[in-house]
Amino acid sequence: MKLVTYRANTEAAGRLGFLHDDLIIDMEDFGDIFGMPLPSTMLDFIDMGPIAIRAVNQLLEKADLSTIATCSIPFSNALLLAPIPRPRKNIFGIGLNYTEHVAESARALDTANELPQKCVIFSKPPTTVIGNGDPIKHNSEVTQQMDWEGELAVIIGKRASRIDSANAMDHVFGYTIINDISARDCRRSGQWIVSKGQDTFAPMGPMIITADELTDPHNLSIITKVNGVEKQNGNTKYMLFNVNAILADISESICLEPGDIIATGTPAGVGAGREPQEFMFPGDVVEITIPPIGTLRNPIVKA
Repeated sequence: MKLVTYRANTEAAGRLGFLHDDLIIDMEDFGDIFGMPLPSTMLDFIDMGPIAIRAVNQLLEKADLSTIATCSIPFSNALLLAPIPRPRKNIFGIGLNYTEHVAESARALDTANELPQKCVIFSKPPTTVIGNGDPIKHNSEVTQQMDWEGELAVIIGKRASRIDSANAMDHVFGYTIINDISARDCRRSGQWIVSKGQDTFAPMGPMIITADELTDPHNLSIITKVNGVEKQNGNTKYMLFNVNAILADISESICLEPGDIIATGTPAGVGAGREPQEFMFPGDVVEITIPPIGTLRNPIVKA
């Protein structure tokens, strides 16, 4: 199932929908037709667990075209927001999770040249989150080194505390794309939150694809373009720590809860690692594509 948080016309608040052909079906309205209470927000739907996904799929098999027409809009008429517009907690980020990115970071950013033996974990506040098409704000008084990082993000669906890697996938709700925007000149004594936690520094979307539909997150291409020029071309099969290992590692000391978001790291090709270095400025446009999730596209604007 492909899930979106969308806005139709001039509605102030985003609503939960799911994709069917070229339509977005409103989740709450769809449930009302069949007498099944379904939520209007992504987090409430995640809280319902896998049974909700199965139930909606079963109802969809019964629905005819006229029924669907009463609770849907054309995909092209919707404004997509971040799938989870306001996360409950900080986003978990995994740094240095691809071998070639470790090498380019050691060369350009003075990080360790050795491969990490455990996940390098940082966080991004909820205020970093924006949606597909929303502007990334460039504050020239704070940074002149705004960089891109295309990443697969994992959405937690079931509480995970001290789980082992073999059972980790049982706790995954689905996947989306995150651009882990980083201000390279804002690192402070090895701490990354100011570099990575500035407002608008976590574009997310355009949708969440549920784990029952995307069964293997470990063979997905990640392509990042800036102004139409390819900068990153990687694959999740080259992660040092796969999704199973990441969830097991974090949950060893921090409880993961439904709706938590984990950005799993970026492949090589970031701006800081290029020769000469390249960074983003107002007027630029950055795009990240991960099939089958789609493309996340955001312009850079002056703050």
